[in-house]
Amino acid sequence: MTGTPHVVSDVMTHTVLALRPGAAFKDIVKALQHWQVSAAPVLDDDGGIAGVVSEADLLRKEEAHGDARGRRLEPARTKAAALTAEDLMTAPAVTVRLEATLPEAARTMARDGVKRLPVVDADGLLKGVVSRADLLKVFLRDDEEIAEEIRREIVPHLFADAAEPVGVRVDGVVAVECALACPRRRPDLDPDLPGAEHFLPDRGRGHRTPEGSAGE
Repeated sequence: MTGTPHVVSDVMTHTVLALRPGAAFKDIVKALQHWQVSAAPVLDDDGGIAGVVSEADLLRKEEAHGDARGRRLEPARTKAAALTAEDLMTAPAVTVRLEATLPEAARTMARDGVKRLPVVDADGLLKGVVSRADLLKVFLRDDEEIAEEIRREIVPHLFADAAEPVGVRVDGVVAVECALACPRRRPDLDPDLPGAEHFLPDRGRGHRTPEGSAGE
């Protein structure tokens, strides 16, 4: 039994920069600088994501200007000569679904070496963008907000007679201090064991005290 994990749609940026395939090189550079982002998705005519143009794609042209050897591979030469988003973009784009959990998005970023992911719905349409900084937002919550989530999402589902162990997952927790306590309980000892009478409660008959004297 767990709490509801945070998903990408909880932390993503909803208003994002998107490019058309015919966007010109200089216009793309200006747009990235204005929006202060390092990459932008390129949309096709149906609103789907055709690819992504990043600063790394744009820098291919600058790299080509300083390469006096002229021994560049064909893909690199093509990118260096590109003038529009359609030619500059990296395709297919690496995307993430709205309902993906934050750890899933983080693993996708790490696997593909990207800092931002376009967020798409079930039809593949752009709904937002999630960045590394967005994924870290859950760690900015204060203790009271986390405690309130536990009270709301976890505690109502806890039962003393639960057949299985109860697991708790709350995004944003980096450490836990355990202060679990319960009433002291006498051990269940076999009364026939030597010394067990020292711990048995008085049940209205004579018993042995820890000092070995008889009691009534």
